[in-house]
Amino acid sequence: MRYYAQIAQGYEELHHEEQLGKLKHVFERLPYQKTDKVLDVGCGTGLSSLLFTCQKFGIDPTFELVQQARKRMPVVQGVAEHLPFKDNSFGIVICLTALHNFSDPERALLEMKRVGTGRFAISILKRAKTFDHLMKLVSQTFKVKEMLEDPRDIILFCE
Repeated sequence: MRYYAQIAQGYEELHHEEQLGKLKHVFERLPYQKTDKVLDVGCGTGLSSLLFTCQKFGIDPTFELVQQARKRMPVVQGVAEHLPFKDNSFGIVICLTALHNFSDPERALLEMKRVGTGRFAISILKRAKTFDHLMKLVSQTFKVKEMLEDPRDIILFCE
């Protein structure tokens, strides 16, 4: 997480366009109601709040990114392996280009499943050293309904 703390001020300059492109795919494929709650795991600066017009929440371990995200939505500083939310709290859970950074991706996926009610979008960085392992973990944890190839990621839409 040290890397993200170091680049926090320029994070959006580096990743805004790329992350927004992935978010648009998610937004188009996961219908929601204004009453739904969305959780963005590894939310960075909170870009997901730009598209979803329902209740949005984020979690990220990097203090500097959380400070920026709080300008857009409620955010908790924390890790995906220990989500501080009740079971079945969110209609949609997204996790974009973050899974490869988690210390225990399997535990993080189980936590996402625990707090979600059935609609998930998880992207995996194609060049991640653990790409095959992460794809297998997602497939074991969720029912993958659709797979979309993005220039840098594979986006999995699950239930």
